[in-house]
Amino acid sequence: LAQELRSPSTLSRTFWCSCGRTRELCSGMENDEPPLEGKLEKIARTAQHYIDKTTIWVKSRWATFVLLLALYALRIYIRRGFFIITYGLGIYQLNLLIGFLSPAVDPESDGPVLPTADREEYRPFSRKLPEFKFWFGASRAVLIAICMTFFDLFDLPVFWPILLVYFILLVVLTMKDRIKHMMKHNYVPFSLGKQTYGDLTKVKVPGEKKDAK
Repeated sequence: LAQELRSPSTLSRTFWCSCGRTRELCSGMENDEPPLEGKLEKIARTAQHYIDKTTIWVKSRWATFVLLLALYALRIYIRRGFFIITYGLGIYQLNLLIGFLSPAVDPESDGPVLPTADREEYRPFSRKLPEFKFWFGASRAVLIAICMTFFDLFDLPVFWPILLVYFILLVVLTMKDRIKHMMKHNYVPFSLGKQTYGDLTKVKVPGEKKDAK
């Protein structure tokens, strides 16, 4: 008698399976994801696939970013507003730039990881924020800002010269601190290739005679 007692959920599954459905189909119905989530995940994977293909097109990607930035500037010029969004966009771009110019490991907190002498082995500069992520984050922020300009809700009244002066001051102080950090630890945030020493690296064969002029 105890074996015949079943929960309502078990009885409902038994009822549906007895109506011409196989047990495999019934178990599949229990484990299926919502169709909307599946479609969104598929769209996200497809978009990421095509975005990853643009990794090698560095100049084209940054040209697209400049075009988006120009469209946003034109939009702001026409509307004569949305200065709060512009200020927030500028702060976000500045933070991305600092991450792009910073080493992946800070020498002040994690020890010297950059070459400090000419005789040390060459190591390429490793960024805290890679170039592709820098471009992707900057372009995405500009696209979001452009979309926000179509909603008057974000057009808050503000005296824009104050924001401009404060932003310029923030850029100057931040870049000054970053340049001091570069000079202190003797590194450049760009990999210019391994250093060579011209004739000093050439192998001379013993007994080789110079060509007569």
